Amino acid sequence: MARPRQFDDEGVVRAARNQFWSNGYDRTSIDDLSAVTGLGRGSLYGAFGDKRALFLRALDSYNSDAIGAWRSALRGPGPALPRLERHVRDISEAISRDVERRGCMMARSATELAAVDKSVAERTAATVRGLHSELSDCIARAQAEGSLDADADTDRLASLLLAVLRGLEALGRAGAASEVVIGAAKQALALLPRVSTDERAPGSTPTDPS
Repeated sequence: MARPRQFDDEGVVRAARNQFWSNGYDRTSIDDLSAVTGLGRGSLYGAFGDKRALFLRALDSYNSDAIGAWRSALRGPGPALPRLERHVRDISEAISRDVERRGCMMARSATELAAVDKSVAERTAATVRGLHSELSDCIARAQAEGSLDADADTDRLASLLLAVLRGLEALGRAGAASEVVIGAAKQALALLPRVSTDERAPGSTPTDPS
């Protein structure tokens, strides 16, 4: 009779995720993974198949958490536009505080592997679509609430903000100054087509992008 596993799969995946996130796929060895997970080669291979399979599990874990974090930030009670503004500011501030310059695991993995690994490319594309969808839904709610111009193209606005946020991540990894990253985020928010106070429907909440 096979012995039951004596480890938590999700804990192993998260430990591996941090290793891949910091060092990338090619620079992470099975010995590295064994060291950070506390499992021998045999246990790793037996549980996850091989290094690539464990990497894909780790990438899936990261992407799922990323979409979940955006969903939590952009949905919920209260006006949509302040939630959107806070989300953009929070991301820019987190990037400016990332002294290790690890950036986004998805973006790093795509840069390293998407051109040669179809599974990584597909996962990256699906996650980007998910992030775009969360932005688009939040913008649509702000339009319905009368805070943003209802005639503006919702998907294009979402694409603009997504491009800015991904670009901020690249700036952060390149070592851009905090004021550059945060200033770019503020400027992107200032470009949103807000409805003026005089035009806003009664009962709506004015917002401040600063």
